[in-house]
Amino acid sequence: MKVEGKVWRYGDNIDTDVIIPARYLNTFDPAELAKHCMVDIDETFAANVKAGDIMVGGKNFGCGSSREHAPVAIKASGIPVVIAASFARIFYRNGINIGLPLLEIGDAVEKISANDILKIDTDTGTIENLTTGETFKAHPLPPFVQGIAQAGGLINFVKEKGTLTA
Repeated sequence: MKVEGKVWRYGDNIDTDVIIPARYLNTFDPAELAKHCMVDIDETFAANVKAGDIMVGGKNFGCGSSREHAPVAIKASGIPVVIAASFARIFYRNGINIGLPLLEIGDAVEKISANDILKIDTDTGTIENLTTGETFKAHPLPPFVQGIAQAGGLINFVKEKGTLTA
């Protein structure tokens, strides 16, 4: 998958309660969750994010509870991929399960700023910062995970394939 978009930049230890506050968990409707995504840390996000924009975080992005609502809210906001220095493992797994590609780039994330324009190829793990001219390399998503993302999530992938093998 190839995407190009504007960066929404966040710091270290962004937890799932910040991504989607607990007071909005009375629904699992993705569109409704998207309306409240990041509201406690960035009141401008939900109203101004555009489909194709890219979320970038620091270390341990998605820490906290294991709720699937957090990656669902991000994806429903139109974000096609999230880049971070590192992800909390349960958030990483939940992101894959719902078809949201997540790319880890370690300390190189510090070279990406809010409003930069990135061009990303999730198949190769290549991240080009079109604003600064720098290029970064993440571990590319394995073909199996790429298939899950292309299918729109693990459930759709299994329905299409009839199995968990690629």
